[in-house]
Amino acid sequence: MAGYAVMPIADLPSIAEEGVDWKPIQHFFGLTAFGINRYRATAAGVELVGDHDEAEGRHEEVYLVLEGSVRFEVAGETHVCEAGTVVAVKDPGVRRRAVALTAGAVVLAVGNREAERFETTWQPHHFDGVPTLADEDAAE
Repeated sequence: MAGYAVMPIADLPSIAEEGVDWKPIQHFFGLTAFGINRYRATAAGVELVGDHDEAEGRHEEVYLVLEGSVRFEVAGETHVCEAGTVVAVKDPGVRRRAVALTAGAVVLAVGNREAERFETTWQPHHFDGVPTLADEDAAE
């Protein structure tokens, strides 16, 4: 692969798995810094993300609902998530699962091993005044 690629997601290969059209993005592009996959439900009631935790691999994961409605079960709590909702699971030991509530629901999953610190090219001043979840928790 060249240093980059641009292509419609529809052109990526799919793995059909029990009502899920799975696009293994990380595998296809040979990415090594993080995992990324797209899951699309063929019908309502389909399990998009199987019940699991990431304790063994120590992965933090973020799920972004791109289309439709999805029920996430995270740490024993249920959340109905519409398109545009982010589910961030920082603790690798937390169990999670996602079930499509609508046909065509799409979830993008991104994850990687937890680390001491993410090495960004952004400078701290780029985030001056931008709150974090920790700031919100401290204010409560």
